[in-house]
Amino acid sequence: MPDLPSPQDATEAALFTECWDAVLSYADLCTAGSSAAAELAREAFAEGIRELRAAESGSVRGTGRRSSRLPRIPLLLTAVRNTAAAWEKEGQGHKLDPELRLWLHSDEAARYTGPPLERPIALRGLRDLQQADAELLWLAEAEALPLPLVARRLGLDPATTADELAQVGRLFRDRCHRNHLDSPMDAECRSYARLLDAVTRSPAADTPEDLSRHLATCRQCAEAAACLRLHGGTLPGALAGGVIGWGGLAYLERRRRAAEVRLGAGRPEGPDADHDDPADGRDRTARVVRHGPMAAAVVVSLLALAVSLMPFGDGGDPGTPAADNDRGGPVAAPAPSLPPVGTAPSGSAGADPSQPPASSSPPTSAAPPSRTADPTPEPDPEPQGTSSGAAATPGDDSPAACVVDYDVLNQWPDGYQAAVTVTTRHALDGWRVAFTVPEGHRVTHMWDASVHQTDTRVTAAAADYNARVPAGSRLAFGYLTARQGSDTQASDFTLNGRACAVA
Repeated sequence: MPDLPSPQDATEAALFTECWDAVLSYADLCTAGSSAAAELAREAFAEGIRELRAAESGSVRGTGRRSSRLPRIPLLLTAVRNTAAAWEKEGQGHKLDPELRLWLHSDEAARYTGPPLERPIALRGLRDLQQADAELLWLAEAEALPLPLVARRLGLDPATTADELAQVGRLFRDRCHRNHLDSPMDAECRSYARLLDAVTRSPAADTPEDLSRHLATCRQCAEAAACLRLHGGTLPGALAGGVIGWGGLAYLERRRRAAEVRLGAGRPEGPDADHDDPADGRDRTARVVRHGPMAAAVVVSLLALAVSLMPFGDGGDPGTPAADNDRGGPVAAPAPSLPPVGTAPSGSAGADPSQPPASSSPPTSAAPPSRTADPTPEPDPEPQGTSSGAAATPGDDSPAACVVDYDVLNQWPDGYQAAVTVTTRHALDGWRVAFTVPEGHRVTHMWDASVHQTDTRVTAAAADYNARVPAGSRLAFGYLTARQGSDTQASDFTLNGRACAVA
């Protein structure tokens, strides 16, 4: 199995943490088993990082307005698809999902490597954006991240991020319209191109019946409509289908479910969220009535697109347990392959061969660089940031300070992925959750918290963006663990030194 590259600096280490889960999630969709998913993810990740480094060093040609490469996550996802295609050519297709193998030999797959003007409009439009704009659009739309988190990742002002995203959306629409006009098309499509642009610009515009009929039968124009209608909710699907290709819609669903698990209470509303405002109910209903014909046409065409993009078979190896190839999991995690940030992966270039394998000693830190990790936290620190109240004593009948919901989301022979959700009785301004894992278990990666492990005792400390928790609310984090044996249970949970009840 190929080795992962070592991060060259703190910026690249943060990149590794941000992108690995996405790569692993898509690789799991593309393969027929968890071991193959880990192998595909590692090989594609290494290739994608090499391409990113080459682009950022200026060795890639192209200096005009057109971007020299895709944003980071889409580029790495493309590397997964290209690596899968290489496996098919090299006789390793038995490791891939059967539906993907069929797709790789189709005309649809050829679009992604064919003449530039025949490639998907969303792919071309995204590449035409400036790099920072393309990153913002992908993280907010395809990865389903809340805007405050996107702003922190990209170093933007949270107060203006929504306006910037709206402006980027309009730029993307403009690029897609231009690319649609540049695409080879027959006379009928050409006659509808400018009408399609006019109709999709405003939510109040009526859709002519002849255009609706055309969109219901013309896949190319329906694809363009999904990119041009920014207010119709079709943009995430257009991005994923246009950039990734096969499995794009399934990938979107996984990333949304992953975001909900990682954020605990689900995706918070952004500054412009007004989805539940009853005052605009009549206006929304009127829009639906006006755009019913066009919406139906786009949906019909996009359903046809979904048939070719989404995997339907379970693709499992004979004898492989269903849990190893669960296509509905919120996060794909077939193997804890990504090393802790800031450390060289086992066997990677530059690693000291005299050091023992990663599984023989606990890591000193697995925290992403963007999070503050205490290098020497106590396993059970004193309470901090809680409201007044004495710590529970033996025999005390008072309710526990917190309730823990511990869930194993995925597992494989030598590891598993778990999520921890803690409901606190008191308001918190900073938190540490400590717990015990079975003997021989080692937490290799943690998200939404920094991690410290001493023997079997693990402490998860709040990240900067989730340190404050209102009374009665939840905090959540997840982690990957390398294990010996079959046990996956964690026990003895405490929150800021106070014992927690387990749901």
